[in-house]
Amino acid sequence: MQHLERLESAAEQISGFIYPNEIELHWGLLVVLYPYITGLVAGAFILASLEKVFKVKEVEPTYRLALLTALAFLLVAPLPLLAHLGHPERSFEIFLTPHFKSAMAMFGFVYAWYLMLVLLLEIWFEYRADLVKWGREAGPFKKLLYWLITLGSRDVSPEAVKFDDKAVHTITLIGIPSAFLLHGYVGFIFGSVKANPWWSSVLMPIVFLFSAIVSGISLVLLIYYVTTLVRRKQPDMTCLDKLASFLLYALIVDLSLEVLDFIHRLYESEESIGILSEMIVSKLYISLTIVQILIGTIGPLLILAFSRFSRLPTELKRVAYFIAALLVQVGIFSTRWNVVIGGQLFSKSLRGLTVYKLELGGIEGLFTSIGLLILPFVILYVLVKLLPPWEEDRPEASQGAAASGMTAD
Repeated sequence: MQHLERLESAAEQISGFIYPNEIELHWGLLVVLYPYITGLVAGAFILASLEKVFKVKEVEPTYRLALLTALAFLLVAPLPLLAHLGHPERSFEIFLTPHFKSAMAMFGFVYAWYLMLVLLLEIWFEYRADLVKWGREAGPFKKLLYWLITLGSRDVSPEAVKFDDKAVHTITLIGIPSAFLLHGYVGFIFGSVKANPWWSSVLMPIVFLFSAIVSGISLVLLIYYVTTLVRRKQPDMTCLDKLASFLLYALIVDLSLEVLDFIHRLYESEESIGILSEMIVSKLYISLTIVQILIGTIGPLLILAFSRFSRLPTELKRVAYFIAALLVQVGIFSTRWNVVIGGQLFSKSLRGLTVYKLELGGIEGLFTSIGLLILPFVILYVLVKLLPPWEEDRPEASQGAAASGMTAD
């Protein structure tokens, strides 16, 4: 009875001719969250690589913060998919009975590689020497915890620290293509669905990659700005300017790729162009035209360009960067929504359109998705408390401050 009522409710919102078996959408908000969160992971790691590999020293204050941000969101990345499947215990079948020709199954291997052998290793080598030094002055609980994390390591000699730096550099080199693979494969999954004209595009993986870079940079900028204010410190303006510049350039490339993809679809003018055009001007008008393009892309572009290359007061410039980064997050989430939900709004016969009805409760509901979006920030808070990413918390900085104080005395 309830199923019949849902069908009747959905039928009232259908435009055009559509078969009964095409009424319900199989992928909902949880599947939207999955590419959104993985994009944040890849973008944050690529930002971290700018300092270690490309020697962009201006973004050094955000290096460790970007690594911890990537780890926090990576730990949550598979949860939307597991919740959507309904039987999360079956996910282990990916490893127990590997199927290398399945693009979906490959996520398990890519995820395990990126988490265990790239991100965790880089964080371990980056923090190892500091953890040893912090452990000497910490209380019993933290001392034991740091000892376990460092696997009992006690060597903080210059040679050992130099080896740590080389290891971090090497792992970062490996991590860059790994980050591209982590999120590019998501675009590959959608782009390889030839039966769906909204998804089937050779540019889909590339568009996903650059939108991931945009989202990761803007997220780290937001977190860096907010955490410095919470700690009652002044944000490094040189760092913010450089982050804003990279965000601006990445936005330009991302917008150019999306425009190119749109022109390519128009040029092909396949039989699906009619229903896709109708969907864009009706069902996706607000989420695509208003939110994604105007609010999430054009708006941040103008704000960043004006504030970055004008003589605005420092305080106003910081606020402008914050607003632009916030709008970028809205735009990227809308992009993921338009890809996942938009690709299911038209019938397979290309004759009619349906709607997606978002529920508040339940495993696929809004509240579950909000909880999954909050969870990475909770994990990041714990990581920051355990592994402080700030320059002044490093043992070398504390020793330097103490030495300068003795000199002044």
